[in-house]
Amino acid sequence: MARKSLMRKLLVGLVGASVLAASCGGEGSAGDSQEASVSQQSSAMSETTMMLTEDTAGEMTTGQVESGEEVALARAEIGPKEISNMLPAGGKKPDEPQPLPEDPPEGIQVYPATTNRTLERPIDYNRHPPTNGDQDPLWQNCGYYPKPIKDRHAVHSMDHGVVWITYRPKLPAAQVKQLRSYAGERYVIVSPYPGLDAPVVATSWRVQLELDGADDPRLRRFVDQFRISEISPLSGNKCVGGVGDPEPVG
Repeated sequence: MARKSLMRKLLVGLVGASVLAASCGGEGSAGDSQEASVSQQSSAMSETTMMLTEDTAGEMTTGQVESGEEVALARAEIGPKEISNMLPAGGKKPDEPQPLPEDPPEGIQVYPATTNRTLERPIDYNRHPPTNGDQDPLWQNCGYYPKPIKDRHAVHSMDHGVVWITYRPKLPAAQVKQLRSYAGERYVIVSPYPGLDAPVVATSWRVQLELDGADDPRLRRFVDQFRISEISPLSGNKCVGGVGDPEPVG
């Protein structure tokens, strides 16, 4: 594991300069351009970048790198325009955030940091479901919701370290029941979301994963690895005392 971490650090050093210019978020068309740039660079790294590895004889050789998204995740940190010093919810000490995983589930998409200002108005997001950005002053309480919730409230919850599990409204009842079981866990919201590109989508702050269904094994890993993430600016800042009245689970 230590050897893997060392190699990852070597790789990050090689590619860091090319990605750094696009990693800081912005607003409007500039933000869109930066996100496209990061996506293109991640794709290129996935196909062409090489890394140092050690063969059975102990000699250093070259081999294909991990995916571009794993590289982006390895170097992710709270952005310079993201606020991380707000008062804790309810005056309670935040829960301790967890580090980013070295072995994330296959298929994750990692997005750049932008801003996380609180705005008392509707907010337009570039992605649906959104992954990060400006948000409503009030967060969504964790739990299960049978109807869609507002993006701007869910984004604030993800800023607190929540994993938001969304699903197509016509998902079979048996699968919805499986997803509802996650809603009984800490830092998880489950709700339907019209227009999804996949049956189920799991989202945490700046990280998203499209899933084949409720029984996709990657969902369990995503929830365990990305709730209370260290790149959520307000991670650990609770998931109660906001808006919404979730249905009982069980």
